Amino acid sequence: MSDEPLEVETVDDRLVLTLADPDVRNAISLDTATALLEEFESLDPSIRCVVLQGSGGTFCAGGDVGAMIEGVATDMPVDTRIEDYAVPTNRAVQAVSECPVPTVAKVDGPAFGAGAALAIACDLVLASDRAKISFGFRQVGLSVDSGTSALLARQVGESVAMDLVFTGELLDAERAHELGLFTRCFEEGEFEQRAAGLIERVASGPTLALRHSKRLLKRGRTRSVAEAVDAELEALSETLASADHAEGATAFMEQREPEFVGE
Repeated sequence: MSDEPLEVETVDDRLVLTLADPDVRNAISLDTATALLEEFESLDPSIRCVVLQGSGGTFCAGGDVGAMIEGVATDMPVDTRIEDYAVPTNRAVQAVSECPVPTVAKVDGPAFGAGAALAIACDLVLASDRAKISFGFRQVGLSVDSGTSALLARQVGESVAMDLVFTGELLDAERAHELGLFTRCFEEGEFEQRAAGLIERVASGPTLALRHSKRLLKRGRTRSVAEAVDAELEALSETLASADHAEGATAFMEQREPEFVGE
């Protein structure tokens, strides 16, 4: 394990980011938030998928409670605490949510508070059956942050979001999957293999088309059907001219699997 709170690895055409501070259960420190933000802001155009995972049996325990305790103990001004700790964490989760290429969270253990928001900020959340998730900001006497008010309500609806936040309930993998917080749930023994297969499927897809599809789906909630159709036609004008469309159409006619290059 490196001394860095975020391990960065490029595997073929995907970026794998591993939260690597198991001593604090991969809590999002200032260093971690800064590193995450830097990676997403400087994303190489050749990357076709980003994978976010935790280490040491935990996805992410949430915000830096040590920093919270220090802020209380030293009577640090609230504005300073927000600027030094809350803003970087919130911006990091926002950057994950706004990443233009597909993002996949691998949750093999607990995801708590801001760590839960970090997971559902990804497009797909793949979980093992030992994964758990909680939006338990109430446990430290705080209101929701890290985009939770938007991300969670969109995933499960306003009433269920209220329930999960008011109670801080720790959901097991099955219940989280039922609610749509976990996209797929696999048995622990086959988690790595099944997750790898799905990530390969996403990463080897027609990246330009998936980027447009992601953008359209995210905006689709606030658009009328007419507005959605206009936006889709605009995207089609670019994807119809792509190499991947030509390959996909040809492969379909030849009854073979397409070999997309991401262009």
